[in-house]
Amino acid sequence: MANLFHQKDISSCRFLVTGGAGFIGSHIAEYLLKNGAGLVRVLDNMANGFGRNLDALKQYAAFEFLKGDIRNLDTCLKACEGIDYVSHQAALGSVPRSIKEPVYFTEVNILGFANMLEAVKFHKVKRMVYASSSSVYGDELTLPKKEELVGNCLSPYAATKKTNELYAGIFSDVYGMELMGFRYFNIFGPRQDPDGAYAAVIPLFVKSIIKQLPVYINGDGKQTRDFTFVENAVQVNIKGMLTDNKEALNKVYNVAVGENFSVNYLYNACREQLNSQWLPVHREPRQGDIRDSLADISLAKNLLGYVPAKKFEAGLAETIEYFRKIYSGS
Repeated sequence: MANLFHQKDISSCRFLVTGGAGFIGSHIAEYLLKNGAGLVRVLDNMANGFGRNLDALKQYAAFEFLKGDIRNLDTCLKACEGIDYVSHQAALGSVPRSIKEPVYFTEVNILGFANMLEAVKFHKVKRMVYASSSSVYGDELTLPKKEELVGNCLSPYAATKKTNELYAGIFSDVYGMELMGFRYFNIFGPRQDPDGAYAAVIPLFVKSIIKQLPVYINGDGKQTRDFTFVENAVQVNIKGMLTDNKEALNKVYNVAVGENFSVNYLYNACREQLNSQWLPVHREPRQGDIRDSLADISLAKNLLGYVPAKKFEAGLAETIEYFRKIYSGS
């Protein structure tokens, strides 16, 4: 991380990052360790996390790993012991997978979240920030998306994230806890999983172009997304945990760039950077998908001092280079 997202001395601060072996969580943990955190404990059951993501963290003496599942309250209580700040990233993603496995998503994303809230409350942790999702906007069509305008959920995944926000609101009101949610808009970057049936679109495109595997675009490809480089998600988590602005607490924020691009544009940008003529195949639109997405990020800017550190094109170039090295063997 080239940019420093905090001014405080964090050498005496103890952090917990749930899902810290995963994509976003490992980047948050790495930032904290690189910048002298007193302790960074990672809780992960390794269902979606990877040992290779932990490898970058193991070099730091302040790193601690706890293998466990957020569906177990005792595990959450153990993970929160002695902790000052929590960045809760552990969750199941994927709209289509949630449609196939709604009960599993409910167990992890809702019960697991409630367990973490209870553990944070029990140990009197100073503050917890957590991952929500732009999927909570559902069928609300207004662009750009503003935090207060939320529609009906279009998938079980979206419903779990909306429920997280409701639970956080209740726990902050009833128990006086400091909580903060982040509605991520299509986060991408190095370490994102390109494999499996529910792989994210950018690493999947890059891998398929390099290896000349079939590439599928859902629908006409004209659907738009506010693609957000992972460094921006790291920034907002750090600023959220450490801010002294009391007005910023117990709110939910859009985390994005405030620019959107079509999936077709994204594919062509990947193809051009890889100097490839490999063509995609269009297929049926995906159930539960939002057609267009664009965030208003003024709330995070005004209350947290959030400013996207890296825009789409620069982030995409860095991401493509990361996966190119992996898949071309260079």
